[in-house]
Amino acid sequence: MHHSTLLFDLDGTLTDPREGITRSIQYALAQLGIDEPDLTRLEPFIGPPLLQAFMAFYGFDEARAWEAVGHYRERFKRVGLYENLLFDGVLEMLEHLRGQGRTLYVATSKPSVFAREIARHFAFDHHFTMIYGSELDGTRTDKAELIAHLIAEERLEPAQTLMIGDRKHDLIGARANGLEAVAVGYGFGSHAELMAESPAYHYATLAELRAAFG
Repeated sequence: MHHSTLLFDLDGTLTDPREGITRSIQYALAQLGIDEPDLTRLEPFIGPPLLQAFMAFYGFDEARAWEAVGHYRERFKRVGLYENLLFDGVLEMLEHLRGQGRTLYVATSKPSVFAREIARHFAFDHHFTMIYGSELDGTRTDKAELIAHLIAEERLEPAQTLMIGDRKHDLIGARANGLEAVAVGYGFGSHAELMAESPAYHYATLAELRAAFG
């Protein structure tokens, strides 16, 4: 993979945010009178924009979905964003890629304010030129819109830019902007979900992803 610029998704690609996100979703639902004791049922929330996820998975209208997002953020900003784990080997991979002279960015649907705090707390922020996320009002939660914004702001050449992510939203967003994409199989997207988007590359493990960069 020759690309000089790499865009990394955050959740499910660099970190495993399972506990923090699902417990914060559980908290938000409880505030709305919905009891969901099984956290595994809430894992589909990891990756897609939260507002749309609440509407799709629980049938909320937009007003109620925004209310749920507000409750989610109450817990997530205090506790949930720290209930997170870096995947083994991520720091070594990022250091290796920078050593090759590549430029790295984060491109996540998560609000920038949360993404930057996670990167700071887990000490990988210095590997990235900039961390791009959405706004708290929902602007740029769509991955295609986010990547377009990042490319414009940084004046990137799409042919030299590669998107790396674990959900279909990453692959769709890359394709919409003329980027090749890597689908990683160790995150939260199923093999079927990822293959349906025909990514240029697919690596089942982080070790395989790291090896592919030489």
